[in-house]
Amino acid sequence: MIYALWRDTNRTREDFNEGLRGTAARRLLEAGVRGLRLNLIDSAVDPAAALRQIHTRPQVEAVAQVWLDVAHDEFRAPVDAILRAAASGVASWLVTESEPIRNTLHPPRPGERTPGWSQICFLQRPSRLTPEAWREIWQGSHTRVAIDTQSNFEYIQNTIVRALSPAAPAYDAMVEECFPTAAMTDPHTFFAAVDDAAKFKRNTEAMAASCARFIDFDKIDVIPTSQYVIRAPV
Repeated sequence: MIYALWRDTNRTREDFNEGLRGTAARRLLEAGVRGLRLNLIDSAVDPAAALRQIHTRPQVEAVAQVWLDVAHDEFRAPVDAILRAAASGVASWLVTESEPIRNTLHPPRPGERTPGWSQICFLQRPSRLTPEAWREIWQGSHTRVAIDTQSNFEYIQNTIVRALSPAAPAYDAMVEECFPTAAMTDPHTFFAAVDDAAKFKRNTEAMAASCARFIDFDKIDVIPTSQYVIRAPV
């Protein structure tokens, strides 16, 4: 399950993040979650602020990825309650997860910040595409383009099955990609083309053309975050 979280504007970002990594994470582990990953906006990703894209306002300020045996309301209720206590706003979705690139380069340590940074993208399916056509473009061909043209060392695709909370934004997917630290400010690093102008041109053009096939760029949220794997699901 994916939980989008918002903080009270009277609460500092640091206090919000500390509450999620501390009290909320501890309570979720005690509640028996199979896995827990937090994506937080902190000072480590401030250099990536220019990469942010905002569609939903106010934009999501943290993401909790939670693995449970059962997502039925009754069994999910303790998790919902814990995250509602930690945030001023919560939206949640049931998802199916695909992992085209596993993080073997920088294996996370429980509770610690994963090296590099994590780009979270919330996507909506364009109305011009059927769900089947959209999914075929995204996972049938774009996945390979994203792998071949970027420096991502982790790549996770979450297809949203259904919303679990009332009035959740109408997203159809959430993507997480991890990149080297330098990719926050150096496009050549981001597109795996350091010191290679021709490759940079090929990669940026290929990625832009592929994304345009299945993404409306005025309906996307891109959020640079720090990744904290509290408990790996496997």
